[in-house]
Amino acid sequence: MYKLERYTFPEIVEKSSKRYAERPALAMVGGAAISYAELEPRTRRVAALLGLLGARPGDRAALVSENRPEWGVALFGISRAGCIAVPILTDFTAEQMGNILEHSGSRLVLASKRFAEKLGAAGVLAGRIVVAVEDLSLIQAPEGASAPSASALEAAAASLSVPEASADDVAVIVYTSGTTGLSKGVMLSHRNIIANAEGSRRFIVLRRTDRFLSILPLAHTYEFTIGFIIPMLAGSAVYYLDRPPSATVLLPALKAVRPTIVLSVPLVLEKVYRSSVKPALEKIGLYKYRAFRGLLERLAGYKLEKSFGGKIRFFGLGGAPVAPDVESFLNRARFPYSIGYGLTETAPLLTGNKPGKVKVHTTGLATTGVELRIADPRPDTGEGEIQARGPNVTSGYYKDPERTKEIFTEDGWFRTGDLGVMDAEGRITVRGRLKTMILGASGENIYPEEIEAVLNASPFVQESLVYGGDSGLTALVQLKPGAAAEHAAAELSARVKDRIEEAEVAAARLGEAVGAAIQRAEARAGESIGSAEEAAARLLEAIRREANARLAAFSRIQSVRIQSEPFEKTPTQKIKRYLYPRRD
Repeated sequence: MYKLERYTFPEIVEKSSKRYAERPALAMVGGAAISYAELEPRTRRVAALLGLLGARPGDRAALVSENRPEWGVALFGISRAGCIAVPILTDFTAEQMGNILEHSGSRLVLASKRFAEKLGAAGVLAGRIVVAVEDLSLIQAPEGASAPSASALEAAAASLSVPEASADDVAVIVYTSGTTGLSKGVMLSHRNIIANAEGSRRFIVLRRTDRFLSILPLAHTYEFTIGFIIPMLAGSAVYYLDRPPSATVLLPALKAVRPTIVLSVPLVLEKVYRSSVKPALEKIGLYKYRAFRGLLERLAGYKLEKSFGGKIRFFGLGGAPVAPDVESFLNRARFPYSIGYGLTETAPLLTGNKPGKVKVHTTGLATTGVELRIADPRPDTGEGEIQARGPNVTSGYYKDPERTKEIFTEDGWFRTGDLGVMDAEGRITVRGRLKTMILGASGENIYPEEIEAVLNASPFVQESLVYGGDSGLTALVQLKPGAAAEHAAAELSARVKDRIEEAEVAAARLGEAVGAAIQRAEARAGESIGSAEEAAARLLEAIRREANARLAAFSRIQSVRIQSEPFEKTPTQKIKRYLYPRRD
């Protein structure tokens, strides 16, 4: 990684294009790569086109596209035109995207043809200039305007004078749905993002030969800073999927790319562990003996690495808490994972770990240049709000001075809204959101996330959400497919076994035919199971009892209810808590 002087996105393009000229920069899996040498002229054409369409320094230009090489080209092109990029998450509805376009004042929209069509059909592009990121064709322009000719565009690109940008100029406005309310436009400067990218070298130093497989949305700061800006600074290659990362898409891509770096939300590894790794280990007879577990888990970790292409040296996990049982396995298996913690407002990383040096169940040490403190810690637990300051912290929310004021303390520290503790070495452990913490009847701090981690470890639970009320704690659980039937079958098996044992004893004693006795026992056991509703009720009660056996008395669950539909989530797969419980 070279030394930056101006700390701006245009400087990255200029220097990386020369320093790593022949290296592959951006590509679709299985497609031809855009080289670093090609970045400079491609981004220059984007900037020139925006200028010809009337863009001026400081204008906001929205970017709406699925992950693809042209996304990064467009982003850099917007910056080289002196404009502010407004990357929009493709998970938003057309109405939400329209609200963002309106709030940000984005008159220019660079969109993939797929999303331009979606937004056009929803009627939210009226009066805006729309350019296709794939080929820079003009999709929509104000009445009387027309696309510049190819020769005019080339002439404008050749003579382009890139406006001088300051490191502290706003580079992007990132709108996040959050988990507790309406979207906010987080203003991030060139310095915020680049300083965070450089500070992450405390946890990983990239090489030109590194290969990223990108599976998270580029419009989220987690993927943007760590999965795009850092590799662009280091000369690494980034590969994108043309479809959502389902198993059928991801496995061939892993085999083709053999990535060295993958960034993910915990849900991906949690699903792999609970659906494949854990059941496979438990089928091995020796696994029940503690003496053999370490070796078997290490072998499982090796196979897990192989399934991700066999070259992984950094598997970053962030965006949501990691289930304790899953992380414990990853650590024992020596899988090269790293856990980080941060927020959109901090561009995003505040803490992280080096693979192989993760202290289990902590989010690690502060990123270089970042200061952290625990505000007003409780004397008994040391818990308090995590607060931060550093060059990566936002200047505030766009057009929202009131909310901006709320997130800073009087002495200038950023309030994360997260509760946590700090150990003697400076490692942070996040306990939960300040706003989601439930105060127990005797003043205890109850963290729903910790209870949910226990519930989610059940073989029958897909996901859960815990909330408080007058009658105590309630858990909403989304059951795994077939969970009720599986539990009923287990009940039936256990009861049949009991009845068979009773029948065999009776048969031996009375000389009856064993077969007939067993048949009658099976019939009685089947009748005792009852209806499907009763079976589901028994399953929920079993989940509640098993969870409560592992929880402190003050954080035990009073009732468990079924969440029949998947929980609504943010792009980083965090449940939108403010939507639950439903109030019809």
